[in-house]
Amino acid sequence: MSDHEALTRQTVDLLRDLIRNACVNDGTPDSGGEIRSVRTLEGFFAGSGLDLEVVEPHPGRASLIARIRGTDPTAPTLALVGHLDVVPVDGDGWTRDPFGAEIVDGEIWGRGALDMLYLTAAYAVVTRAIATGPFRPRGDLIFAAVADEEDGSHFGVEWLTENRLDLIDADAVLTESGGAMVGPRPLISTAVGEKGIAGRRLSVRGTPGHGSAPWGARNAAVIAADAVTRLARYRAPVQITADWRRYVQALELESGLAARLLDPHRIDGALNELGSLAGFAHASTHTTISPNIVRAGVKDNVIPALATITLDIRVLPDLAAGDVDAYLREALGDLADDVTIEGDGFAAATRSAVDTPLFHALGTAVRRAYPDADLLPVLSVGGSDARFYRRRGIPAYGFALLSRHWDYGTFRQLFHGNDERIDIGSIALTVAALDTVVRDFLD
Repeated sequence: MSDHEALTRQTVDLLRDLIRNACVNDGTPDSGGEIRSVRTLEGFFAGSGLDLEVVEPHPGRASLIARIRGTDPTAPTLALVGHLDVVPVDGDGWTRDPFGAEIVDGEIWGRGALDMLYLTAAYAVVTRAIATGPFRPRGDLIFAAVADEEDGSHFGVEWLTENRLDLIDADAVLTESGGAMVGPRPLISTAVGEKGIAGRRLSVRGTPGHGSAPWGARNAAVIAADAVTRLARYRAPVQITADWRRYVQALELESGLAARLLDPHRIDGALNELGSLAGFAHASTHTTISPNIVRAGVKDNVIPALATITLDIRVLPDLAAGDVDAYLREALGDLADDVTIEGDGFAAATRSAVDTPLFHALGTAVRRAYPDADLLPVLSVGGSDARFYRRRGIPAYGFALLSRHWDYGTFRQLFHGNDERIDIGSIALTVAALDTVVRDFLD
């Protein structure tokens, strides 16, 4: 068995264990239970000689950090940051047990397989291989398996940044999400930035009454339903970013469709022609407002006087918090008098430069696997722990290397979706590429 075959087998085995731990983060403090996967990683690293540090800001919400000291204190430090928590599942929508980690036709099925436990496992395997092998890095290598990424990282990287920055500080960072092929060349998507976040909650006021006489009532649930419909139909102004222009160019579409996808006045009419890429294309060119949690009513015969709508809002670059509230007021229209916008949180979009030694090392690793390929910088429409580094000026990239089995549309649809899975071929490519990148960057 070759070295890379051994790394692949270890990654597959560790990934399956992490999936089975079912560290489901539903947004409540006592969910997640990442301590289970921390214990799994402690067992995996046993005998490696690595010093492991575990932090647990809330019972069960644990992160594990390991550091390999470099030979040159002045050399740059690289951090591999992977999260351990996964989002909830709707079991009825799955073909297989979402926590069974079954291998079927060369694919590992399970919640978190793609987002991002295969990467977390690969980071651990590469770190252990370097710790136990003859290679001595010049700079430090940090492995961080963290909690709570799926709910804002309050018990994970955010907490570490504010309380134990010494554990995770680095000069360059790799994390999720990237690796899918784009276009016929192909180009390998590499997340160099991500949209910002501006969560809001809407409080909807009605008038209570008896459910037996609903005619003419001001039912907060009905008003909220109207508000949700308006928000879902609302289209924020189009922004054609440089990243989106590069993405369209990489697709090598027929010229008419490409032109419409770059025209703010025509892009919405062209989105459906992209098939599985339509959702990503829309999110790449619009600030999005998604009403994801709606609550109203306390008893089946009482007309509710209050309803709440929790919004997931992702903002493109160059927008401010005031723009978000203006969009909401425009979307709600004449319902605004019945609705109060709550919350003023705002985290702007972040981006890393691409003229860095780490980005160069990523390109070299990609071309070793696919000589005709190159990197395609993309703005991720979701969030990641990279933002905590980018805000401090530290380059952070979402990187992997997937097989030709994947296209970017399918890749995005399986994130938080039913039947999440990753093929072993992609795991082999990714762990080999990461092993190459780490050694090249730290040599």
